[in-house]
Parts: sequence; structure tokens; C-alpha cells
Amino acid sequence: MNIGTTIIKSRHSVRKYKPEQVDENVIRDVLECARHAPTAMNLQPWLFGVVREKSLLGKIADLTDHGKFIESAAVCIAVFGEKKAKYYLEDCCAATETIILALQSYGVGSCWVAGEKKEYAEAVRKLLDVPDGYTLVSLVPAGFPAEITIQKKKDLDDITFFEKFVEQQ
Repeated sequence: MNIGTTIIKSRHSVRKYKPEQVDENVIRDVLECARHAPTAMNLQPWLFGVVREKSLLGKIADLTDHGKFIESAAVCIAVFGEKKAKYYLEDCCAATETIILALQSYGVGSCWVAGEKKEYAEAVRKLLDVPDGYTLVSLVPAGFPAEITIQKKKDLDDITFFEKFVEQQ
């Protein structure tokens, strides 16, 4: 293993956070990484919102169906995609994963909370005063883990094939 794959393999969804803040320089570096994510035709159709204010985190949490823990996060990065860009969803998902891995490299836990296709996407956009040409793709609450729950992953042999798929019996 190398440092990159170690970071990837050590990442787990974190929903319980310590009360300490995430350093501003860490957040800025994570956003720098996000802006370097792959993007179709280099359009970079994203907008990243950084929310640290507790009352605003609480309002976002209240809007979600499975993100009530956002309220206890030190920070939440909201990823918005420019709707007119054909591949905004793919591009913003690449940026979201980059954010999550960059946070992990600093020991900051996070959890991907869906935005795309969720009923609350428009309400979050309006709450954060994001222009109408954008739509919420994801929310990434983050902080230093108070608890980590490790879920079992499928075995590699159960989810891969080489060249052509052959049904296993």
C-alpha cells in the first residue's frame, strides 16, 4: 500500500463528531483539492459552500431526511452543480469524493449526504442564497470523529470481473 490507497481504505462515514473546530487552512486546502477534481470538458460547473455557523448547520439538518447529524458537525461543505452543464452531476460527484478524501487525509471524518434528487435540495439552495442556476448535489458534514462505525465491505472477488463477466455458481 501507499499513502494514497491507505487514505482511501481508511475512510469511513462519520456521523458523530467532537466539538472542536476544523482549522481554516485545512478547509481551504480541501477546497483547493476539490477544484482540481476531474470535470468533463474542464467546465468546473460547481460551487462549494462552507457552513460553520451552528444555527445554519441546524437548519440544514432539519431540512434533510437522513442528515440530522449535520447539526453536530464542525463544518458542512455543500456542493452545488450548474444545471446547464450536461455532466454537472458526474463532475460534482467527483468533487465530492475528492473533498471526502482530502478531509480524511487530515484526520477529519465526514459523510456524504445526498442532495441530488432529494426534496430538500431546493430548500437548501434557497437557505444558502445560491443562485437559481445551481442545484444541490451533495452535503459533506465533517469534523473530528467522536465515534467511527466500520461497516463490512463486500469481498473483492464478489464485485469484480476481468475482460468479460461470467456468472459464478
